[in-house]
Amino acid sequence: MTDYKEEQTNEVEALESIYPDEFTVLSDEPFHTFKITVSSEETDDLEDGPLEVTLQFTYTPTYPDEAPEYQVIPDESLQESHLENLKQILEQQIEENLGMAMVFALVSATQEFLNDMIDNLKKEKEAELEREEEVKRIAEEERDKILKGTPVTIESFLSWKEQFDQEMAELKSKTQQNEGGNKKLTGKELFMTDQNLDTSDMDLLDESDRVEVDESLFQEIDDLDLDAELDLADDS
Repeated sequence: MTDYKEEQTNEVEALESIYPDEFTVLSDEPFHTFKITVSSEETDDLEDGPLEVTLQFTYTPTYPDEAPEYQVIPDESLQESHLENLKQILEQQIEENLGMAMVFALVSATQEFLNDMIDNLKKEKEAELEREEEVKRIAEEERDKILKGTPVTIESFLSWKEQFDQEMAELKSKTQQNEGGNKKLTGKELFMTDQNLDTSDMDLLDESDRVEVDESLFQEIDDLDLDAELDLADDS
């Protein structure tokens, strides 16, 4: 006949030696009630430190042939969804270990669960840092583009010139269409297009209106000593 009480007492003594700082006996009558604080591995990457869960167990009359009563007391870091996932893991461990002392297996599964959570939190933090670095890099590149401008190469200049010539041709064509081909030329444009206009006015004058100019008068002016005349004017 199985002595359940003895088996339970032996397990309590073993657990107390394995977890001397985490194990606390709350009662030993009629059956042992105790709690074990389970912590994740230490990490410097998270500001809140390691995750912790307290597992509280109470033996039943025929434990380990039946499951112990247990309670999961999480810290503030665990959300309700995390708690439900942990309970599913513990139920699976209980089912697999019926008939054997199972508290150590339940504590180990809980610690592994917390370590996985720490790993996921690390990955999330690393991904967030990478996103921040990417945003920072893009912002710096945009700033450098504004400060430095876009360098001009032969290829980019030729591409720009081709586009510019095309736009100018389209603009010229559109202007001619809008004006219906009846654009009035300015005097300068008329002169540039008809080289005979510089003599046309002279041809319109009558012989009586024309003035004969004696070119010898201008030659005599050229012979004058203008510097001497200016000096006499200053002396007076």
